Amino acid sequence: MSNTNKLDDSTLHYLNTLVDVSRESFLILDADFRIISANNVFYQNFQVKSSQTVGKLIFDLGNGQWDIPELKKLLNEILPAKKVIKDYEVKHIFPTIGKKTILLNARQIDSVQLIVLAMEDITEREELRSKLAKHTKNLEVEVVKRTTELVSRVKELEYLNKIMVGRELKMVELKKEIEKLRKQ
Repeated sequence: MSNTNKLDDSTLHYLNTLVDVSRESFLILDADFRIISANNVFYQNFQVKSSQTVGKLIFDLGNGQWDIPELKKLLNEILPAKKVIKDYEVKHIFPTIGKKTILLNARQIDSVQLIVLAMEDITEREELRSKLAKHTKNLEVEVVKRTTELVSRVKELEYLNKIMVGRELKMVELKKEIEKLRKQ
């Protein structure tokens, strides 16, 4: 590695400071996908400790629970192709924290062979979206049902109105006839 590709302490400190202020989980990985650093949000969200994380290959974390094929594919394409990954959704069942839906964002840091990997847990948002879609579908079914009932009631009322108007017209006719007969 040339001097421009070396990671010095001030660069690492700077990167750690940036990721520590985030509300998302962050990992800083070296070119071999070893974890150089993780923020507190990562440790809290994934219920791991620094001693179980730093220096480990990302795919070995949690007894291999991070050995996710989609994640491997993405990370293997980042450094060689200098690709940026934005909002790549990964669904995975973690033994300790359960089923999660995570949006991944990753990027190689210029001039050093590092990857910053941001992870946004959108599990609750996806569950709410699913519940909302189900609720909306139920509402649509209910609206169709009620609309059908209302159409039926309107038809009944129109029929009754027609009968009543017909009777009223017949009454007017009969009153005229009665009036005619009285005059005679």
